[in-house]
Amino acid sequence: MTDGQKILIVDDDKFLLDMYSMKFTSEGFTVQASLSAHDALTSLTQGYQPAVILFDLTMPECDGFEFLQELKKAKLAEHALKFALTNQSNDEDKKKAQELGADQFLVKATMIPSEVVNTVKAALSGQGGA
Repeated sequence: MTDGQKILIVDDDKFLLDMYSMKFTSEGFTVQASLSAHDALTSLTQGYQPAVILFDLTMPECDGFEFLQELKKAKLAEHALKFALTNQSNDEDKKKAQELGADQFLVKATMIPSEVVNTVKAALSGQGGA
């Protein structure tokens, strides 16, 4: 059940951010979209409590790895599922993201948006997933 579940999507690519926002909204999620990790951290600091955080690894100023470190350091969104959504597909990046707290590592180039949504929904329904 996704009715109104909150998701925070963080990506510096406005086209992708808008596309994923529309896709998740059409599936019943309440979406907060941020064009930077700094904006996302501000939203979380101000009390936004998403069930899921979907974030890009490659962003200017503060990349996904730094974002995960900041989340942990500030104890923000501790119960949210964290999904790295990236075009970085090497094992080293995947391992690093998971060590920093990412629950799943999704490669944009290998998944269509509806598969990303379904992966998130499956993880939420089982609080685990793939």
